[in-house]
Amino acid sequence: MSAHPPPGRPVFDPADGITTTTVDGIRTVLAPRSGLLTAGLLFRVGRADETLATSGVTHLVEHLALHRHGLGDLHHSGATAAAYTRFHVTGTPADVVAYLNGVCAALRDLPTDRLETEKEILRAEAAGRGRGPAHAATLWRYGSRSYGLTGYAETGLYRLTADDVRAWAQTRFTTENAVLWITGDSVPDGLDLTLPSGEWHPAPAATSALPATPAYFRGDERGVILTAVVPRSTEAGLFAEVLGKELFRELRRKGGHSSTASGEYSPRDAGSATVTAYADALPQKQDALVGAFVDVFTKLRAGRIEQADLDSVRASALAQFDTPELAGCMLPGHAVNLLLGHRNLTVAEAKAEIEAVTVADLHRVARAVWDDALLQVPGRGVDRAGLAAAPTDSPELVGGRRHPAVADPGVFLRLAEDGVSRVSPGQRVTVRFAECSLMQAYPDGARHLVGHDGFTVTVEPTLYHRITPAELAVIDAAVPPSVVVAMPPRHPLRIPQPAGPGPAAAPARRSAWFTALLWVLGVPGLLIGGSAVMAGLVLGDDHDRIPQDAARELLQWLVLAGALLIPWGICLDRRIKGKN
Repeated sequence: MSAHPPPGRPVFDPADGITTTTVDGIRTVLAPRSGLLTAGLLFRVGRADETLATSGVTHLVEHLALHRHGLGDLHHSGATAAAYTRFHVTGTPADVVAYLNGVCAALRDLPTDRLETEKEILRAEAAGRGRGPAHAATLWRYGSRSYGLTGYAETGLYRLTADDVRAWAQTRFTTENAVLWITGDSVPDGLDLTLPSGEWHPAPAATSALPATPAYFRGDERGVILTAVVPRSTEAGLFAEVLGKELFRELRRKGGHSSTASGEYSPRDAGSATVTAYADALPQKQDALVGAFVDVFTKLRAGRIEQADLDSVRASALAQFDTPELAGCMLPGHAVNLLLGHRNLTVAEAKAEIEAVTVADLHRVARAVWDDALLQVPGRGVDRAGLAAAPTDSPELVGGRRHPAVADPGVFLRLAEDGVSRVSPGQRVTVRFAECSLMQAYPDGARHLVGHDGFTVTVEPTLYHRITPAELAVIDAAVPPSVVVAMPPRHPLRIPQPAGPGPAAAPARRSAWFTALLWVLGVPGLLIGGSAVMAGLVLGDDHDRIPQDAARELLQWLVLAGALLIPWGICLDRRIKGKN
């Protein structure tokens, strides 16, 4: 790795109003903009730089760096994306200086006494965070590495130690790996952005879990989602806009299949961008939507692109350059490009590229998008359109001993020295230990393994016959320690139990029997006891005249109620304490 981006890094035209400098060795871009001062400190590290076993470490550093700022009137934030992390602030010059100085001071000496608390906060954030429509596509395209990690939970949080977090900050949140932008003519006085010295890290190379494209998979979303990775270019950005117009026109206005239909272009790294197309539909219109969606791409791939559509999106793209205080508005994008090592265009160059795009250019992009397409469809295959089904099982199984499932003999595991396979009717999945991205190890013996391709095999001793501690030891010895995450103990009720017959099903049967016993004892006991008490209260108003036979019968009913309710109370106490 080099200390700075390779040749071709951004060149800034003074006529555009953007200037460059350095602050404590950090590359910095400046441009004036009215209003309060705004600044962003970016680092070229994100979720795609992690592994599945350490995922969450970048987000954890970001949270720890912001902890001392707490809540207040100052507008500030932090965010961890796939390829970079940013700290953002708006306020007076003094506010900006205090915020940025505080962030860098925290990065130099992270408050790791907050580590476990911040982990819990991150888990709570994840539980309440919604996922975008293209969430699943990242897992299918990239697997469990690089940019595919954005589709996974931050599973490394259970493993990360204070030393891990400090080491990550010292090697990734460094002077050479940062870019600062400020909406001002000059750097405000008092900035102290001293950080450890390091090196610039280019964005990670993308991994792939797709043997071929174009491909499709069945998803849970109610709509159709297409993603494709193409080279970053002006024509690809304009094509995404044209695509959105065509989808909206055909799927909403003409066909009435969708309420939302759009196209989007988003840079992924220095050289690649993702084109995303999305359209939703009601369940009864999903089949028609899939067909109409594919037809739109068939039309564009054939070159049937309206010049009027290109002219329209071109005019919108050129209009952005009429924005007041343009240089200040361009700063965040310029800074990200500088951080990633992608060349920034001057305004004149950008306009010239937009003006030069032709329908033929868009036609070439349409073909490139389709060639790399990954289509998520709501339960319907699209083989007729020439797309291959993305793999849903592994091409081969490991050898080793066979362990049938307790509840279903048609399902079994194979445990071998080099991997584990799970076979069920219609599917077989294998994780090779040498190609394992994550193994979550539970104290009760369970092992959950995720392969590089994203396939998962769970080894649950309660669900399969004859999995011995010796065989679990073989797995533990073969899986690389760097991908192992030791999980906390699970509550007994969270340990899976088979639904069918077998020795391991005994706890479930006991629990069902226990519940029935509670009802058998409790309902009659409460009814009899309650009736006897009410009768006693009524007769007690004139206890001197209670017939002996009635008193004797009342006593018998009370004894019977006690005989039922005393064991019911004991059983209820055991249930509350979790003993059954």
